[in-house]
Amino acid sequence: MMRRARQLGRRLDGAATRLVLPGLAGGLCPSPVLAQAESLLSLHGDTLSAGGLSLMFTGLVVFATTTSVLYVRERSRWQRREGELAAGLEAARGHQERLAALLAADPQVVLSWDGPDAKPVFEGDSGFLGVSGSAMALAYGSWAPPADAKRLEVATEALKERGEAFAFTFRAKGGQYVDAEGRPVAGRAVIRLREASGERARALTLQDDLVRVSADQATLAALLAGLPQPVWTRDANGRLSWVNGAYARAVEAADGAEAVKNGLELFDRSEREAAGRARQEGRAFTMRAPVVMAGQRRIVDILETPTPTGSAGIATDMSELEAVRADLQRQMDAHVSTLDRLKTAVAVFDASQRLVYNNSGYETLWSLDPNFLESRPSDGEILDRLRTERRLPELGDYRSWKAGVQAAYTATRASEDWWYLPDGRTIHVVASPHPQGGVTYLFDDETERFTLESRFNALSRTQRETLDSLREGVAVFGSDGRLKLSNPAFAQLWKLTPERTAGTPHIDEVVSLCRPLFPEDAVWTEIRSAVAGVRDAREDYRCHMARRDGTVLDCSAAPLPDGATLITFADVTAGVNVERALTERNEALEKASRLREEFVHHVSYELRSPLTNIIGFAQLLGEETIGALNEKQRDYAGHIVRSSGALLAIINDILDLASIDNGALSLDLEEVDVAQTIAQAATGLQDRLADSKLELKVEIAPHTGPLRADGKRLRQILFNLISNAIGFSQPGQTIRVSAGRVGGEIRITVADDGRGIPDEVKEKVFDRFESHSLGSRHRGVGLGLSIVRSIVELHGGRIELESAPGAGTRVTAVFPPEGMRISDAAE
Repeated sequence: MMRRARQLGRRLDGAATRLVLPGLAGGLCPSPVLAQAESLLSLHGDTLSAGGLSLMFTGLVVFATTTSVLYVRERSRWQRREGELAAGLEAARGHQERLAALLAADPQVVLSWDGPDAKPVFEGDSGFLGVSGSAMALAYGSWAPPADAKRLEVATEALKERGEAFAFTFRAKGGQYVDAEGRPVAGRAVIRLREASGERARALTLQDDLVRVSADQATLAALLAGLPQPVWTRDANGRLSWVNGAYARAVEAADGAEAVKNGLELFDRSEREAAGRARQEGRAFTMRAPVVMAGQRRIVDILETPTPTGSAGIATDMSELEAVRADLQRQMDAHVSTLDRLKTAVAVFDASQRLVYNNSGYETLWSLDPNFLESRPSDGEILDRLRTERRLPELGDYRSWKAGVQAAYTATRASEDWWYLPDGRTIHVVASPHPQGGVTYLFDDETERFTLESRFNALSRTQRETLDSLREGVAVFGSDGRLKLSNPAFAQLWKLTPERTAGTPHIDEVVSLCRPLFPEDAVWTEIRSAVAGVRDAREDYRCHMARRDGTVLDCSAAPLPDGATLITFADVTAGVNVERALTERNEALEKASRLREEFVHHVSYELRSPLTNIIGFAQLLGEETIGALNEKQRDYAGHIVRSSGALLAIINDILDLASIDNGALSLDLEEVDVAQTIAQAATGLQDRLADSKLELKVEIAPHTGPLRADGKRLRQILFNLISNAIGFSQPGQTIRVSAGRVGGEIRITVADDGRGIPDEVKEKVFDRFESHSLGSRHRGVGLGLSIVRSIVELHGGRIELESAPGAGTRVTAVFPPEGMRISDAAE
């Protein structure tokens, strides 16, 4: 049995080999499977039964067959896939070659990024940008203008970060136009820079030229429109096609369009026809003509030149130039007329030594025939004629003298000479050469001057005698600071010896001699400055000099026309002593007044505090809050309150006056109802009115209106005026308070029918501490009316008083029309 099993196994092995080997030869079964099968057969070949081996062999066969079928199928599929990929690769290569050819067809470069932080990929040639290397295309500033480079940088960042597309065209630094376009493509940021060429480049160039020409045209139009000269253009038919604003104003049109529309011409028909003929001949037209511009007659220079479409012109106003020319001619005529009236003889010779002008003084001085002068004789001919008539100095060598006179024609500066004539006259001659050639002679007869000089010397001697007799010290210092003239009084005042003043000492030496008596250096510095001319402007200087010896001098320094300085010293010792006595007395009076004011102010403040306590305690007692009072005690408490209140009012008045004097009283300005303020002031006086058996009548005019003032101070004014009227009125009389507006001013009047005020008292009723009972029961310290006047004047108003004995009194407070201004109150 064992032998049969082995035989069967060998037969199965052979069959398996025959089944498997073809598959192995064809590559259907992998060698590991056969190796595993062979290993299993070799290991278990002896132990397996025939059925197990058969089953195992069958499984191996099935496994090998299935694997071979799958392998064959997959291999066919991958071969097909490989063919498809190869075809796609070939197509991609062809497409890439076509794209490269297309990209190289135009000067352009393409940049792309896979992401914001990715490195850029460059395609194309950037040589058209004028940079070497494609990477330099990203250096926008190296080939693009600064503004466009910045714009490209911002657009690139926006494209990479937010996918914002852009497209624009600009001109590179090399002059070429570049189209810059950027957009997101398949998740990549792509920028294409391409040179615009051909017709597009020409169109862009023409567009830039158009913009530049349009800007130049606009600039020229704006310049012409702003010119003050009328400017216009005409079409081929000679009609106006455009005018500027000056033209429109000249023809009195609203604007240039109206002037063109209505064909408003600035010039007459004759000028327009002449300009038309010049335009047809192709030449410029120029003319000076009178025109009417904006209703005024003007002289203008017209310039109209042909243009390709017609002509253009401008009119320049020459009226001022003509006026200047006429004025120059008038001035020349005036100068000639002036020269003719001069005593100085004037003769003008040209470069050829011919007489071209002479004035009437020249004819008179030399007694020359006018016909001879009109023949334009030469300088030598005139000298020869004067010598013949013995009107020139008599000299031994006339020829040399004449050559010396005529040397002025070749000189570079003016020369002077004196001619002593045989008839006794002395002539001062000035020869001034002209830059263009020629000479102007000026002849002055100085004979009279010499005569006057001798007279002047005699007059100087007289003045010297007069100066020496003066009691005031006089000293004259020259422009060099040296003493030129002094009188004996000057030497006596400063105790100077004649030898000191006779040697023309300098101001510094004089000051050093005078300083022992008056050592104030500041005064001497000013005097020295006045004499030496150190000051910016020469002006008078005055000072007061109190010397050590008790003498007081008034010093005065005055500049003289010749540059000298006159200093005078007047002894005013007696007058100063009197003035000093009066000043000391006045200062004593002012000090006493200040002491009085300070005493009143201090005492008033010191009294207010205890007085306030007295009033408070008296009111507390009167109200019986701490215990009952009998009738007499209540009466005493009431008297204390009333007397303390009166005393407090007096103290307050004194403080108000002190505040007004010191400028510390400020006003709280507001719109005040006059009627209501009068009523409030009268309310506080009802008890006094009732006790005095007086009637108060108030009359307010309807048009009075409000008053801008301090309401509290206005009530104080009314309270004092009504109180004063109550004090001077008799029982049964009437006090009238009226208010109204007269001429814009608001007038508030308080009138009574009392005794009236005598004339000698009227001037004092408003003074402080002036109290006049005038036989009435009224008693006071004399502050009420003073406070009234001070407060009214502080409002910018005034007080008017009308009174006469037996006729009553009217006191009127007048306020300004607009009331007190805020600025005035602040001041």
